[in-house]
Amino acid sequence: LSVSKGEITFDKVVFGYEPGNPVLKQLSLTAKAGKTTALVGTSGGGKTTVLNLLQRFWLPQQGRILIDDQDITAVTLQSLRRQITYVSQDVFLFEGTIKDNIRSGDEHATDAMIKRAAKQAHAASFIESLPRGYDTRVGELGTQLSGGQRQRISMARAFLKDAPIIVLDEPTSALDSESEQIIQLAIKELTKGKTTVVIAHRLATVLKADVIHVVEGGRIAESGTHAELVREGGIYARLHTIQFAA
Repeated sequence: LSVSKGEITFDKVVFGYEPGNPVLKQLSLTAKAGKTTALVGTSGGGKTTVLNLLQRFWLPQQGRILIDDQDITAVTLQSLRRQITYVSQDVFLFEGTIKDNIRSGDEHATDAMIKRAAKQAHAASFIESLPRGYDTRVGELGTQLSGGQRQRISMARAFLKDAPIIVLDEPTSALDSESEQIIQLAIKELTKGKTTVVIAHRLATVLKADVIHVVEGGRIAESGTHAELVREGGIYARLHTIQFAA
């Protein structure tokens, strides 16, 4: 895969995990290069499936997924995933040191590059306060660290990888308010100038997205900016009213 701009296109994509039960039904959307595209909607609408197909965990049964006009099924899996950084609400850290976990974003990274990535992710201060610093072992699945610390290490890994396409699966949903603010600052820096696709369960996280798509029943039901969708008074406006009623 050769990425020059990073534009993503889903062209009439049909997919189901079980025969005869499609999750995506002729879904078409474009995530413009260098912009943030948000996917919102009720559970089961197909948002996570879109991210799974983009990373080629599954293949479409009909339709095409293109990155810069290249069908992702026609390129090597390694080259595809090298161009995509995935940041999830469920952070996976393996047994080893903090340095090892960050370096998994780029196995050839120097210690200086790792420290720079940690600083960008607002992780350097807590890492350097630990007795063994970057050589601190995180424990199996990162159990020695808090949720906010694990997510900041995950963000450092993403900065180090420096891929042109960023995929975010609500990475702040399981964090306390203080940790969420820190991660949001890191995300703002990470996604600058990158093609970003974000799943949002909490609409507050995508109010400034360039385009918001409401995924409902395997199709795009509504599209627009936050202000446009609120004015339309449809599905998005109802979700917004429910979440911001308090």
